[in-house]
Amino acid sequence: MSCDSDLYIFSTDTLPNDLRFLPPLANGLLGWRVYNDIMHMGGVYNGEGGRCHRADVPCPMAVKVEMEGPADHTYSLNTQTGIFSHTLSSDKVTVTQFLYSHRYHANLMVMEILMVRPQASTEPVTVKLVSSFTPQSQDIAFEYGPDYKEGRHIQGQTSTAEFPGGPCPSVHLLWMSIPETLTLLAEQSQARWGFALVADNNFDSAKANFDQALDLMATGNLRLAHEKAWKELWLQSKIEVTGPENLSRAVIGCMFYLLSAFPFIHDTSSSFGGVSPGGLSNGGDGQDYWGHVFWDQDIWMYPGIALFYPSLARAVLEYRVGTIDGAKDNAQKQGFKGLKFPWESAVSGREVCPEDIYGKQEIHINGDVALAFQHYLYLTEDLSMFRDGHGSEVIYGVADYWVSRVTWDPAGQKYHLLGVMPPDEYYYNVNDSVYTNIVAKFSLQFAADLADLLQHPAPKEWKDVAEHLMIPFDQESQYHPEFDGYIKGQPVKQADTVMLGYPLGLQMSPQIRRNDLEAYESVTDPHGPAMAWGMFAIGWMELGEAERAQHLLEKCFNNIQGPFQVWSESSDGSGAVNFLTGMGGFLQAVLFGYTGFRVQKECLAFSPVLPANISELCVRGVNYLGSQMDWLLRKDDVCIILRETKTSDATPKPCDLQVVLTESGTKIPLTPAQPVTFPRGPGRVCKAEYSPYCCLL
Repeated sequence: MSCDSDLYIFSTDTLPNDLRFLPPLANGLLGWRVYNDIMHMGGVYNGEGGRCHRADVPCPMAVKVEMEGPADHTYSLNTQTGIFSHTLSSDKVTVTQFLYSHRYHANLMVMEILMVRPQASTEPVTVKLVSSFTPQSQDIAFEYGPDYKEGRHIQGQTSTAEFPGGPCPSVHLLWMSIPETLTLLAEQSQARWGFALVADNNFDSAKANFDQALDLMATGNLRLAHEKAWKELWLQSKIEVTGPENLSRAVIGCMFYLLSAFPFIHDTSSSFGGVSPGGLSNGGDGQDYWGHVFWDQDIWMYPGIALFYPSLARAVLEYRVGTIDGAKDNAQKQGFKGLKFPWESAVSGREVCPEDIYGKQEIHINGDVALAFQHYLYLTEDLSMFRDGHGSEVIYGVADYWVSRVTWDPAGQKYHLLGVMPPDEYYYNVNDSVYTNIVAKFSLQFAADLADLLQHPAPKEWKDVAEHLMIPFDQESQYHPEFDGYIKGQPVKQADTVMLGYPLGLQMSPQIRRNDLEAYESVTDPHGPAMAWGMFAIGWMELGEAERAQHLLEKCFNNIQGPFQVWSESSDGSGAVNFLTGMGGFLQAVLFGYTGFRVQKECLAFSPVLPANISELCVRGVNYLGSQMDWLLRKDDVCIILRETKTSDATPKPCDLQVVLTESGTKIPLTPAQPVTFPRGPGRVCKAEYSPYCCLL
C-alpha cells in the first residue's frame, strides 16, 4: 500500500496568528518552537518543589529571513525528514531557510540558508537575517565564556535545585555566529550557508560535539545524517490510512510529534528525561504543566510507541527506574511503604505538583507506571529490564505501597482505597475509585507473577490484597460506578471508568462494556481534554460499532490547530500545546481500535474493524517478541507480512510465530517475507513453542 508523500508535508503561505501553534522541533533532548527565542533541554529544570519548571534556554536560532521587495512565502514542515522550511521567492532569487533539531546528534540544532538565482544576472542579492536572540534567561544566569573556534559560547547554571541539596545543572551553548545579512554574489548561481548550535551540560562535551558538527558540515553530511536517522525511524514504523485526508494527516502528525519527543533508537546516553504533555518545546514557568511528566507518558503516549520501538519503550521504563529514590521519599513522607511515584515528576522523582492534593490523592499513577512495565514484558520477554535494569524493584515497590495504603473492612471482608482522586479530576477525596482499585489489583497480580518468574519470594499480602480489593459495581444497572457514592448521570471531566476495558483489560460482558460507555459518554465534558474521545472510540470498536466510534474519534479533529497539525489540549485552542497526550489517545484509537490489538500475557490478540470511510489501514513494523510484522487491514481480509528478524549479532533468527484464528481455530505459521492473507476476524499471534509469557499451542 502506498501513500501520497505530500500528506507528510504540512504547508502554508501564512503563519498562524497564535504563535503557540508554530511547529515544535524536538529530538528527545532539545525542544524548540520555530522562531521562538526560548528553547528547552531535557532534564534541565529550575525551581524547588511546586515551582520546579523547565528552565528557559535562549535560542540563537531565533532568526527570520527577510528580503527587499515583494516575495511569495511558503512555510513547510516535512515530517519525513523532520525539517521546517521557509521559502521566499521573487523574480531575482529563491531563498529557503531550513531549521531542524538533529535526529541523530541530539545536542545539535541546525539552520541552513540556500539562495538560488532563477536566471543569469549580474546583480548581487542580499537578504537580512533578523534575530530575536538575547543571551538571557529568567532561570539561568548566563555569562559569556571563551569563544571556541568559529563558535560563540555562553554558560550558566540553574538558580534553584528541584529539592534542597539537589543538583543545579549547568548549560553550555556553543553556536556559529550568525551575520545580519547574507549575499549571493553576482557570479554565483546559488550558495548555501550552515549554522550549528550545540547545547550541553559539560563544556568539554560541548566542544567535542561542536567539532563533530564542523566536520559533518565540511563533508556535507550534517543534514544527511539527520535525514538518514528519520528515514530509519519511518522504515521501522508507519501507519497509512486509505480514507479521509484529515484522518491520514492527523495520524502522520501524531506519529511525527510523538517520535520527536523520544530519543533516537540508537541513543545510549541515558539522558532521556521523560515526556511531558506539551513536549520539550514547552514547559517554562507556569506554561504547559511546567514540563513535568505525568501518567500521560505511561498510559497515553507510551503504548503507541512501544508497539514499534522496544528501545524507546525501555527508555520510558528507565526514566521511571531513575526516579526510584524520589518515589521512596514520597511514600515515606505520606506515611506508606514501597514506592509512591509522583503525580508530577521532573528529574528526581520527588513530587513537584504545585497543589498537594493531586500528589497525595491521584495515586493511580503507581498502577499506570506498573502497567507500562507489564506491557513491555508481554511485548518483548526482555527479562533483563527486570533482573538487571531494576524493573523488578519498581514493580515490587508499587505492590508494597498498595499493601500499606489499603484499609481493611472486617465486616465486608474487603480492602478499600480511601481518600483518592480518580483520573476524573472533577472529584476528590472519594473512596474506591474503580479505575484506581482495578489498576492497583492488576499491578499486585503482576508483581506476584513476576516474583514467580524471577524466583523471588513474594509476600502473601500481594495476592491477598489483590483478591479482596473492593471493585465497585452496580448490580441493578449492570455498570461500574466511577467511585463509591457516584450517582449515575453526574458530569465527568474525561475518560475514566471507560478505560477499564482498554487499556486495563478488565474482563466483562459486552453488555456491561456497553453500559459503561453509554453511562459516561453523555456526561463527559465536551470541552474536556482531547484524549477522552479516543478511549470511547476504542470501546465502541470493541463492540463492533465502527461508525459510532468514528463519530467520536472525529471530535479530536477540533483539537488539531492548522496548518502544522499542532494539538491543543482543549478544542477551543486553550490548554497545553503541543498536546502529546491527546495525540497519544488518538493514535491508540487507530492502533488498538481499528486493529483490535491487545498486548496480552499469552499473545498479541487482534480483532479488526474499519468504518465505512476507510478502505485500508496499513500498520508497518509492529514489533512483537523481537519479530517485526506489517499488517494490511482491508474490508474483508487481513494480510500479514513477517519481516526477516535479526538477533543482536545481525544473524537471521528462526521464525517461531504463528497466527491462530479464534473463530475457526486455524493455525497459520508466519514465514519471513511470505504474505499471509486470511478472512478478517478475531485472532492472536503466538509463539509456536512454549515460553514463560506465550501460550503453548
